[in-house]
Amino acid sequence: MNIVLSTLNAKFIHTNLALRCLKAYAEPDFSIQIQEFTIKDPEMNIVAELYAKKPDVLGFSCYIWNIEETIKIINLFKKISPQTTIILGGPEVSYDVPYWLERLDTIDYIVVGEGEQTFKQLLRSLHGEIELKEVNGIAYQKDSKPVIHPQTNKLDLKTLPSPFRFDEDKQDLSKRIVYIETSRGCPFRCQFCLSSIEVGVRYFDREAIKDEIRYLMANGAKVIKFVDRTFNISRSYAMEMFEFLIREHVEGTVFQFEITADIMRPEVIQYLNDHAPAGLFRFEIGVQSTNDETNELVMRKQNWEKLKRTVTMVKDGNKIDQHLDLIAGLPEEDYDSFRKTFNDVFKMRPEELQLGFLKMLRGTGLRINADRHHYVYMDHAPYEILSNNVLEFDDIIRIKHVEDVLEKYWNDHRMDLTVNYTAENCFETPFDFFQQFGTYWDQQGWSRIGHQLEDLFKRLYQFLHSKNITEIDIVESLMKKDYMLNQKFKPRKPWWEQEDNSDRKQEIYQKLLANPFLAGEEFAALNLKQKDLFKHTFIEEGLIKGTDGTSTSVFMMAYYNPKSGKPTLFEFTA
Repeated sequence: MNIVLSTLNAKFIHTNLALRCLKAYAEPDFSIQIQEFTIKDPEMNIVAELYAKKPDVLGFSCYIWNIEETIKIINLFKKISPQTTIILGGPEVSYDVPYWLERLDTIDYIVVGEGEQTFKQLLRSLHGEIELKEVNGIAYQKDSKPVIHPQTNKLDLKTLPSPFRFDEDKQDLSKRIVYIETSRGCPFRCQFCLSSIEVGVRYFDREAIKDEIRYLMANGAKVIKFVDRTFNISRSYAMEMFEFLIREHVEGTVFQFEITADIMRPEVIQYLNDHAPAGLFRFEIGVQSTNDETNELVMRKQNWEKLKRTVTMVKDGNKIDQHLDLIAGLPEEDYDSFRKTFNDVFKMRPEELQLGFLKMLRGTGLRINADRHHYVYMDHAPYEILSNNVLEFDDIIRIKHVEDVLEKYWNDHRMDLTVNYTAENCFETPFDFFQQFGTYWDQQGWSRIGHQLEDLFKRLYQFLHSKNITEIDIVESLMKKDYMLNQKFKPRKPWWEQEDNSDRKQEIYQKLLANPFLAGEEFAALNLKQKDLFKHTFIEEGLIKGTDGTSTSVFMMAYYNPKSGKPTLFEFTA
């Protein structure tokens, strides 16, 4: 049989671990080709490329982000190749199975749940080696009725073959994210998450995992992301892996983990702060909500004080970037409550703050009991909520406005000085800054057009002027600093309108050449000659605010190191 496994990833840099697990388990009995695409690829191109392989069996890995696009591919492919057996698997089709069988008359089988053993059994059946009734964990239509075979016992993960050793993957290891799992399952029961359905946590062999990581690093992998739902559920296991990665990492490799912050022991964080190279690790932490009633309703146990302690300790260590997640739309969290949640979390200044909206995933407790909170949500994936008993659609829209500018102005770190000051000093709360700016952004129609870096500064400046904030001169100076710090070379045409004060700047440059200590010892140590001073520095006048609340005029000068491309900012009075 000619067997092809495919999926539509969200981005080109992503890889699908599930397909590689199926391929590894099926070999050497069956030879399988993997063909990955993205959700942005034209469907005709995808179909043509798959059709060229003339598959007898064609499988797709399905998730909320790709299911609708995948269905289009399947329907089109079945028209031109009706004899091909089409199999679906993945979390999106493993629940509400009768619905999928009824909706998709162009598919032949669904692999339900954990797929390695089931998929291989199904291939054996299609190859005529065993009867279809002997295959566990599959679903299909027979006489217009759904037939669902019960799933088998969970696999012993320590016996599974490696999904990382395929020769065809080597050339792309340095260009794409490599996903790795060291465990399956989650000990928690959060009712919005599919992981809550599987009871217990199973582990892969530790030493085998270490060998896989060594192999990946030796073959150029740059970003390795652990997909364990709670990497640190076992403190001893997490500590052993951290120590191994610190000891044996290859420079330039980054490891990402999903951790539960409130169970992270301070001594573990201290060890990482003391021993981990900066940038080696990245933590993803699901906060979701700081509302105790909400967390209780979704069966989410979370100690906010311990979570804050962890995030703060990690941030103070300045070694590990943190990505914190929030979910808008959880039960009994109205607009004001979510505003508080946002401000609680933003106060910790995580490197990234991801604002998402509740998705009513098939199989989860929240979806099953959606009527309790009057949830209204999208019929098709991603099943995002539209309203509930405490959150109207108008509220959803306002929070979406926050999401848009939060990504551009905080997570991209183009204006940290400006955002930190403005959010704390010019608006009632940081949430109000992002929300009001986001609504203004939408009203101006900027969501529908592109933007360069300079545009982002101009649009923020326009918004702040529209709000008549009292400290616009201070904020404008901070914006100029941020802009100067975001350049690799001396800017030719900055975002603001420059006054013709070339004589004044010439005078300052001459003073600096005569006495470089005017700009401080660090500047003087550069020992810049006249040519380099004119060529590699950019100077602008601005204001700084003192601790007593008064403002002082200063010169802000950025030096752009021609070798490193990194700017250094100096402030001084003439």
